[in-house]
Amino acid sequence: MNYKDIAERIIELKNADLEFRDKLIENGQLGEGYNEEMAKIHNRNAEILNQIIDKIGYPTVDKGGKEASEAAWLVIQHSIGQPVFMKISLKLLEVAVNENKANPKNLAYLTDRVAGFEGKPQLYGTQFDWDENGKLSPKLFDDLTKVNQRRKSIGLNTLEEQTDIIRRQAEIENQLPPQNFGERKQEIEKWKKTVGWTK
Repeated sequence: MNYKDIAERIIELKNADLEFRDKLIENGQLGEGYNEEMAKIHNRNAEILNQIIDKIGYPTVDKGGKEASEAAWLVIQHSIGQPVFMKISLKLLEVAVNENKANPKNLAYLTDRVAGFEGKPQLYGTQFDWDENGKLSPKLFDDLTKVNQRRKSIGLNTLEEQTDIIRRQAEIENQLPPQNFGERKQEIEKWKKTVGWTK
């Protein structure tokens, strides 16, 4: 098994994802729902990475280096149309982090990502979305003090600091809140059912 080739392939998947995201930012389309072409890229990347994981297990740092391991996490983080793959990957990442072979921050982000899609409170407050006031805010989380303690334990800033950063970034990327908050919420719930996050 040539880990170097596999690492390069995983990095290619990440690059294809981010290049398309940049294109959406340039065209001012990033905030306009889940772009169909982007969904295709995410699903294709998840499929390829899933095949790689079947062969080598979770792409930890010792299997191809830090860049490939980070790239694999990004592909998983973006595989939102593949709940089964995302949940299995979360379990594998948990094991890797416990063995000191992967980044605990990545585990925090993926844990919150899955919780958010399942309608459960976040533990680290890493996932944001537009609120009814047209501001990017953390999705549902359990308790601010606990969230900040957990964030601090893995080297993240406070949730308040992160909220400022996220809002500034959205301005730079010309992201705009949805025109109809209620409609968008309904669309998201419908999509979650369609791909299998909820019943």
